[in-house]
Amino acid sequence: MGEAGADGQEGNHRVGDACLTCPSRHGQLRKHGLDVDESDFVVALAGNPNTGKTTVFNALTGLRMHTGNWPGKTISRAEGAFSYDSQRFKVVDLPGTYSLLSASPDEEVARGFLLFGQPDVTLIVVDATSLERNLNLALQVLQITRRAVICLNLMDEAKAHHIDIDVRNLARSLGVPVVPCSARSGEGIAELLRELSQMATRSEARPPLKLKLNIPGLAPSLREIEEALCQLFPDFQQSRWTALRLLEGDRQVVDAVRTGDLAQLACFAADADRSEPMDPPETTVQEREAILDMAHRLGWKLPKNLHDRITETIYGEAARIASQSVVHHGGSSRLLWQQRVDRWLTHPVTAFPVMAAVLAFVLWLTIAGANVPSQMLASLLVDNGHSLLSSWFDALGAPFWIKGLLVDGMYLATAWVISVMLPPMAIFFPCFTILEDLGFLPRVAFNLDRMFQKVGAHGKQALTMAMGLGCNAAGVVATRVIDSPRERLIAIITNNFSLCNGRWPTQILLASIFIGAAVPSAWSSPVVVGSVLLVTVLGFGLTLLSSWMLARTVLRGEATSFSLELPPYRPPNILRTLYTSLIDRTLIVLWRAVVFAMPAGAAIWLVANLSIGGQPLAHWLIGFLDGPGELMGLTGVILLAYIVAIPANEIVIPTILMLSVLVSGQSDWGSGAGVMFETGDEGIHSILVHAGWTMMTVVCLMLFSLCHNPCSTTIYTIYRETGSWKWTSVATFLPLIFGVVICVATASIWRLF
Repeated sequence: MGEAGADGQEGNHRVGDACLTCPSRHGQLRKHGLDVDESDFVVALAGNPNTGKTTVFNALTGLRMHTGNWPGKTISRAEGAFSYDSQRFKVVDLPGTYSLLSASPDEEVARGFLLFGQPDVTLIVVDATSLERNLNLALQVLQITRRAVICLNLMDEAKAHHIDIDVRNLARSLGVPVVPCSARSGEGIAELLRELSQMATRSEARPPLKLKLNIPGLAPSLREIEEALCQLFPDFQQSRWTALRLLEGDRQVVDAVRTGDLAQLACFAADADRSEPMDPPETTVQEREAILDMAHRLGWKLPKNLHDRITETIYGEAARIASQSVVHHGGSSRLLWQQRVDRWLTHPVTAFPVMAAVLAFVLWLTIAGANVPSQMLASLLVDNGHSLLSSWFDALGAPFWIKGLLVDGMYLATAWVISVMLPPMAIFFPCFTILEDLGFLPRVAFNLDRMFQKVGAHGKQALTMAMGLGCNAAGVVATRVIDSPRERLIAIITNNFSLCNGRWPTQILLASIFIGAAVPSAWSSPVVVGSVLLVTVLGFGLTLLSSWMLARTVLRGEATSFSLELPPYRPPNILRTLYTSLIDRTLIVLWRAVVFAMPAGAAIWLVANLSIGGQPLAHWLIGFLDGPGELMGLTGVILLAYIVAIPANEIVIPTILMLSVLVSGQSDWGSGAGVMFETGDEGIHSILVHAGWTMMTVVCLMLFSLCHNPCSTTIYTIYRETGSWKWTSVATFLPLIFGVVICVATASIWRLF
């Protein structure tokens, strides 16, 4: 449909196919995944990255949104809605982009929706502190649509930087309404709603500023193609812009003309208020090809640097308008302060120690803060809840196997996942979001960009890797920000080397009861944090190594560059942070883990209670796995625990405890075969030492916890994102291969000394 990408096949989808059968002029929007049955108007939200576009979106929609992918694209979209003056508005948040003139996936989606989606109003969000740079995109959007409103956001930042903007003069220069806003505080949102409503309901909108392109030979060529377009597509409002893009050989616009999509667009522009769509003008393949041949012929007569000349014109016009509307009053103390902080956070010498210190602090806060709520939830759900359910099933006279499977297996595993997983996530995700809002994470990506570029990966992989520290499934989804399919695939495959929330408890527990206990008590906490941090850093190293291997073997290709704008430091919005972290991240990830934990609990109970030859199935499986486990410095119990706990890493430790008690005959622990139980650090230490664990076992297990197959939730997410079982298998088994090799090498070296 008008969204032809680099892969070339998407241009075969015609925007008109849906239009012909839809009774509304918005019918073709369904091609972009919109459900507009309950909206009167559609608002497209456009803007540069880091302009506060998402904050404006949230302020308009009140966080009432849903997310998804653009069809055929891996770029995330958000849609929301609001009401004003009894009118219902659907807001479509377009990908943040700096330009509409090139052909990146972000720009294709944004431009394709503005042209072929035909929104009623386009809301362009610009950064008041960087008006000249942001006007580049605004001027390009104004060449496509008549109905636009400028949201001059971050006015509070502009005031702090002693920047005054003549809003009236800016509006006169651009020919569209300009509304000053501070979306974080809600200032200007009421005025913005009023302007959007007026623009959407206005019967006729005066044309905004049109660029004057003083390029030799361009004017007659444009005029000739415009006339041909108007003859073939009557009442087409974007004829000048389309003619210009045809002269440049823009693939998306060329495909739209060749397939006849512009005919559908013209019929909607001609009579937007009809309840029944007009019949599109009939065009033949020969007529459409004649226009393309004309554009190709005229394009050869124009300067070879036509694209550069157009870009220079846009930049020059943006500079002219900004100079007439912006006044700087001296230096900004806030800007000087931010520059000083950036010297520390982005300096080659100080950046990495600061990043490590911040990560260590977040880990310490997560470890220390999660202990008490985890114990409370375990007491409520594991101890009291399990006892209560057991008594109910006993009172009902339920058969042993039903009670065991449902209560001792499925319920207990789910209760463990909730009690172990919820408190750390409720701390880690808000901390992560606060660092994101403060502007710290973009600086992490800036610092790590060069490393990822050297191994053939994308600089944005630093952000997806950081997201994987909270949840690997979330990190996989976050790879949508990477435009290159090859580099996005590398980021997906290697994301499992980021320690996720489900593996933090294993790392922390083992480091606390074994490594921390091996040093004086005064050094215990620093040693525990240092041990976990060392494993985390090793994961980063393995991410680089595996990315380098993939980029030079099955995923060969050049690493692409990207523009990373460092946003200003801003205080986080605490309420929004809590909402997005607890509701939009924590509970959703927890729900997925719970769904996969139930079958894991059933499997755990079955292997402990199904007997073969008078022995539980677990005994046979552990005996079979003891050999490979010994070679890796582990045990058969550990390997079996990881197999049955694939659905949820959070239940690895309780599964190990249950199986250890079952195999070693420690009858003082637990409530029966296949029943997971809770005990303190001393009890865990006693059980594991009695089961034959040594310091080598602990170290190898911490390494294997870092390098093993992803959980079921992540595997499912990888398949959904790649659509390929081949790459899902690679992402599943590659870290497992690393884990086996590293553990075997560690155990072999350990035994030598």
